[in-house]
Amino acid sequence: MTTLTREEIVRGLAENRRSPNGAVRNAHAEALAGAAETSGDRALFREALDNLINAYLYSSESPKILVPFARLLQEYDKDPGAFSHWDAHSLFWQFKWVATAISDSPGIPLESATGWLDEMERRYRIAGYSERPVREAEMWLADAIGEDERAERSFRRWLAAERDDMSDCRACELNGQGQYAVLHGNDAEALELWKPVLDGDLTCAEEPHRLLATSLLPLLRLGRADEARSHHLRGYRMARGNESLLPSIGKHIEFCALTGNESRGLEILAEHATHVAPLANLDDRLSFHGGILVLLRRLRELGHGRTPAVPYEGTPRTVDELYEVLYAGCLDIARQFDARNGTTRVSDRFLARVGREPLSAAVPLGVRSAALPQTASAPVPTPTSPGSEPALTDAAFIDLVERARRARDLGHPGTDALWAEVAVRLATRPEVDPLVRADLADQQALAAGRRGDEEAPKLLSAVRDDYRALGLAERVALTELRLAGVAAQSGAAPAEVRALLRVALRSAEALDAAEPLRARRIALAELSAIRMESYLRSVETPDGDEHHDHHGVLAAELTDFVAAHEGTASDLVAEAEEMLGRVALAQGDPERAVPLLEASAARAVLAGRPWQAVDALVLRAGVLMTLERPEEAEAAARSALEHAAEVTDAETQGVVRLTLADILLQRDDAAAESAEHALTGAHWFDQAGLTADGGAQARLLLARAYARDGRSAEAAEVLQSALADLLEHGDQQAVSVREFLGDLLRRLNEPRPAAEQYLLAAEVTKDWEDPRPQAGLAHSAADTLNDAGLAVEAAAAYERALELHRLTGEVPIAEVRILRSLAWLGLREEVTAVTVTGARKRMEEAAQVLETALAADPGSPGLRSELAQTWHQLAQVLDRHVNTNGQSHEDDEDDEDDDDTGEIQDAGDEQLADAGAERAAPLSPAEVDGLRLEEIELWDRSGRIYAELGPDHLRDRFQCLNNAAWTEQERGHADAGGARVSALIDEARALPEDDVPDWLLPAAERLLAQLNDRD
Repeated sequence: MTTLTREEIVRGLAENRRSPNGAVRNAHAEALAGAAETSGDRALFREALDNLINAYLYSSESPKILVPFARLLQEYDKDPGAFSHWDAHSLFWQFKWVATAISDSPGIPLESATGWLDEMERRYRIAGYSERPVREAEMWLADAIGEDERAERSFRRWLAAERDDMSDCRACELNGQGQYAVLHGNDAEALELWKPVLDGDLTCAEEPHRLLATSLLPLLRLGRADEARSHHLRGYRMARGNESLLPSIGKHIEFCALTGNESRGLEILAEHATHVAPLANLDDRLSFHGGILVLLRRLRELGHGRTPAVPYEGTPRTVDELYEVLYAGCLDIARQFDARNGTTRVSDRFLARVGREPLSAAVPLGVRSAALPQTASAPVPTPTSPGSEPALTDAAFIDLVERARRARDLGHPGTDALWAEVAVRLATRPEVDPLVRADLADQQALAAGRRGDEEAPKLLSAVRDDYRALGLAERVALTELRLAGVAAQSGAAPAEVRALLRVALRSAEALDAAEPLRARRIALAELSAIRMESYLRSVETPDGDEHHDHHGVLAAELTDFVAAHEGTASDLVAEAEEMLGRVALAQGDPERAVPLLEASAARAVLAGRPWQAVDALVLRAGVLMTLERPEEAEAAARSALEHAAEVTDAETQGVVRLTLADILLQRDDAAAESAEHALTGAHWFDQAGLTADGGAQARLLLARAYARDGRSAEAAEVLQSALADLLEHGDQQAVSVREFLGDLLRRLNEPRPAAEQYLLAAEVTKDWEDPRPQAGLAHSAADTLNDAGLAVEAAAAYERALELHRLTGEVPIAEVRILRSLAWLGLREEVTAVTVTGARKRMEEAAQVLETALAADPGSPGLRSELAQTWHQLAQVLDRHVNTNGQSHEDDEDDEDDDDTGEIQDAGDEQLADAGAERAAPLSPAEVDGLRLEEIELWDRSGRIYAELGPDHLRDRFQCLNNAAWTEQERGHADAGGARVSALIDEARALPEDDVPDWLLPAAERLLAQLNDRD
């Protein structure tokens, strides 16, 4: 075996600390600890043990910390003086992890667990630490072994003990206190305790990650499903793929199982398939697998037992098979705990969890999730078989048929459902009225026609003959009209369709004058003929023939129809007015369309058919938005939603909500409501089988609403789930969506994946004629790569963006900002004469671009501000050169460039925070003084521009003055620096009080006092 050198071990430890948590990191940490022990370097061995403990802790192997901790404790007992204050603090802190690991390890006897707690208490007392962490550990052990009175005493003593620097962070403590409340049935109390963590006011390495998962079921039990949805989207994103948070992953899977989102639960399970294994941490395994078992049980109940799940120990498993193996394993673990603890508490809680029933109706999550596969074992809805439903009385059956007929005559959306029930009940009756059979056959033939079935004409012909035999001429006339419609829908020759229309119209006109429906049948035949004739004309007219005014002819026919039937068939007139509105839009006249659509909707409502108004209102809302009349558009969309209450078509429900959500998103104060409608819209589109179309657009809108409402994590989760669908909707949308996702990821401090989205979007635009979109995306990618510390990649992206911006010749400010960023990037690795010269060249190039632009537009405040900023940053470059290569450490300590004013440090300084510290040849005193003089001149020049730009740039001006004053002080000219500040104070005092910001005079006076103290 090769022996590692000390340098290799030190380097390995540094690399290991940066490695992802998990088995690979643990194995490397073990090897490094072994090598450090062999080296004989006790300090290095202690460091390696500490690293190994931390590696184990943030993995599924956390119980393994006992061995290295015991070794490290031995080292402390041998030579406490070898431990620094921080090392000793770390060792005692790890005692808490050990207490948890012991409690979570059923293989450790209860006596040993209690002994470790006693040892922890003894050592804390000797070291002068509070008993607070000891009492918390004691409480959880007492709870596990069923000693509830002892647990309660420990809980009270935990809360009463003083907090000190050995106490857990407040976020973690609140987590535990809330969990204790939940165990005692106090969900509301727990959520109140957790609020500062869930709101983000208190955070740590694993909070709010864990609490977002833990809060899911309490929220559901309290009926707060919206909050639970939000916590799931945020929390799962934080926990995904983190091995130490597998119990939280299990809670997210359980949440999905209990809210009608079983398919989403399966997807999460698939994402963590590699972790569905016999974990070393048995408590984590019980928690993680317990959540999975809730999902698997629900899937079995839904008939998906044979659906493939995920492999276990290398063998593919179905839902049934995985359930059996995980259930057996978890039950065994629970019984191991019970055997050690002398109680059945652990197994009781496990069994209660696995047996949980759904806690609420289905909770739409917003994210795209594939539907569960149809399997042979899955229950498939089918018409009820004869005899499976109790027979209705004659009166009840007659009432059902009458309700179905009334719904049919009204065109009610629930008609199909009523006739479906008639069909079921009909099978239980020994004798049936022939008219009922004919009406049912009519409904079935109509459904076949809507589907485009080939047998529809044959079915309709049979229905016509049945009605004729029954002497129902008005039904015969209606069926004749439907035959014409089916012929047109199937692409029959125009002559055939026209012949059928003539037959239908003659049948309607031949009805007895006393027939109440005669006028309606004639009007319906006329309107159908107008609609179909317009279609036939378009078929017969050659492409490109401009001599046919189809829209004009159709508009004239519809107008005549409205005038002829306005008093006899309101619903048909409403339909004609909606068609007129659509014609007006096709003719490019939205102003004419608006009143027509409004009239159509109003007439439909007055006719007792509010559902018929929905399409016209949705269309009117969209038109009003294009006309920039948002308030009217919102009113129309809300009216559409109100009238859609009885609509059963899922796509229509989705469209209504998507329309309203889109309109509301244009308002500054309605993002939350917009999200609500977009969420519901996505659900309806999914129900309609339009997940990849309307569903994708609804999710895009939902993500935008979440982002507008400050819910970036939820927005990103929703958008990423729909990304594949959205990318199929054309290049323009693909670019827009990837840029939006990049913005979200950047906001979430995920620079690498954000940069990837910008670059993928830029790739789509590379062949576009306009280079500006690609330039902007390349610029965003460069900024994000820079944020990620990828200097080489960032520089390449900046160069490409610069090239593209220069092609446009229209965006000097973007060009300038890229040049400044390139200047700072050049100084990231080291600050030498060569790199400073390169940075100076970039800054001067940026100034030249601005001066050229100002020559054409000398009054532009934006250009002048950028020029001032460029000079300001060039001065900072020179200052960094001096501080790195020309000043002593004592001088560095005197640098008062930022904090005295309490202002935010300049962006350029932030970018240079990681600048290399290697010193080149030191600058001579003359060179230093020359650079300082140049800095002062640049800050003065920049400050003058800011002064000319007015109060909005007062902070920038003050920063320049501050920098120049301290640089004067460094040159030994403190009076000159003080004079600058005094002049500003005099200027501010001469201004009206309302014109002077509250911060200015105190900051300037403090700066002057500091300069004088240093003098």
